[in-house]
Amino acid sequence: MTIKLVAIDIDDTLLSSQHQLLASTKQQVAKALEQGVKVVLCSGRPLAGVVPFLNQLGIAGDNQYVITFNGSIIETASGKILKEAGISRETYQAIDDYSQATGLPYNVLDQNSVVYTSNVNVAPMTVVHAWENEAGIHIRKPNEIDAATQMVKAVFTGASEQLDAHEPQVRAQFGTDNYVVRAADLFLEVMHADVNKGKAVQYLANKLGFAPDEIMAIGDEKNDIPMFQFAGTAVAMGNGSAEAKAHVDFITADNDSDGIAQAFDQFIFKVW
Repeated sequence: MTIKLVAIDIDDTLLSSQHQLLASTKQQVAKALEQGVKVVLCSGRPLAGVVPFLNQLGIAGDNQYVITFNGSIIETASGKILKEAGISRETYQAIDDYSQATGLPYNVLDQNSVVYTSNVNVAPMTVVHAWENEAGIHIRKPNEIDAATQMVKAVFTGASEQLDAHEPQVRAQFGTDNYVVRAADLFLEVMHADVNKGKAVQYLANKLGFAPDEIMAIGDEKNDIPMFQFAGTAVAMGNGSAEAKAHVDFITADNDSDGIAQAFDQFIFKVW
C-alpha cells in the first residue's frame, strides 16, 4: 500500500550525530512533500525545539502537522493545537517532592516551551533542554508558579547509572497514573497517562482518513516503540537501541549514513 504519512523522530533519527539535517534527508523530504506525503516530525521536544527543522524542511501551514512532547501535544506546523494533555498539578508537586528527597534532578516544561525546575544546582541536561528550546530556565517551586500554567511533561535527568537506579521507583510511584518512559539514557520522562507517540500518530491518521498500512514510522529509541506498534511500516535507525530494533520491520542505515534517505527510497519511492 502507498505510504501517505511518515512520522519521524528527531534526535538521533532525523538529525545526524552532529545535530544537523543531512543533505540527503532534506532532498528526500522535499520530494515526498511534493508528492503529497505528510511528513510529521514526532519528538519529545516542544514546538520551539522543532520549529528550526520544520523551517529547514519546508514543512509549514495548517495542512501539515507536528507531534511534540512525545505525543502530549498534536498541532499544525503553524502552531494550531489540535489535541493536548498535560500532567496534573498533584503529579508536578509529587515529582518536585521526589527530586528534593532523592537529589535526582528534574525539570518540567509548559506548552509554551518554558523550562522550570526547583533545583538550585541546575543539571547540565536541563541547561541543554533550555538551549534547544530557545528558552530560559525558571528556578521556581510549584507553589511559586501560577496555577493556570499547564505543565505538559516532567523530565528526570542525570547520568545513565543514576537513572537506572531510580527508574524502578519512579515507575512504581508515578507509572500507575502517568505515562513513564525512558526516552534516552539521560532522560526519564513523566507525562499524562493517555499519551504516547503511537496514540498521537493514530489520532492524526484517523483525522486524515489514513489506514495504519499507509503510515511509516522511523525512530531510534524506546519512546518510538508505540508508533512502531501502530504504523504499518516501522523502521529503526542503524544507531537505534536494541529495544527499538526489536519492534520494527526494517533497520535502515544510521543517522550519519543517509538512513532517512534509504528508508524513503525503500518504502515511499520504491527504488530498490
